[in-house]
Amino acid sequence: MNIQMITVGKLKETYLVQGIAEYVKRLGPYAKVQIVEVPDEKAPESMSAAEEVQVKQREGERILAKLHADAYVVALAIDGKPLSSEELARQVQDLATYGRSHVAFVIGGSLGLAPEVLARADLKLSFGRMTLPHQLIRLVLVEQVYRAFKIMRGEPYHK
Repeated sequence: MNIQMITVGKLKETYLVQGIAEYVKRLGPYAKVQIVEVPDEKAPESMSAAEEVQVKQREGERILAKLHADAYVVALAIDGKPLSSEELARQVQDLATYGRSHVAFVIGGSLGLAPEVLARADLKLSFGRMTLPHQLIRLVLVEQVYRAFKIMRGEPYHK
């Protein structure tokens, strides 16, 4: 399976970079993982609603340009569907079973995702109603994808 994680902005925190690299390495036997960072839109600290829409739109255009035409797109969104780790594993297993070998997970910037990206998504996924930094959610996502593969294969994983 080919897994693409498209994220807005460059990750700078060393501990997050190291954690993500560790899980990408662990995923190696199960899937080909590609992490794509698209530039975030430079914006003033305080913006009008119209400026926020423009920022999300520009970031959304960059995200959409990176998506493969045949990708099953999972957009992380606070109003998305919450899944347990087991449910995510079943979802990934079903995609593999039915020939959807390219899955793209999308994480927006600090303002979220553009409506056009959400419209392109096959699934909107939520990790809960709490607001998490978009940099931290990258680590959570890659860990949960790794956990999904361990569950799918019936392999042990620490609890």
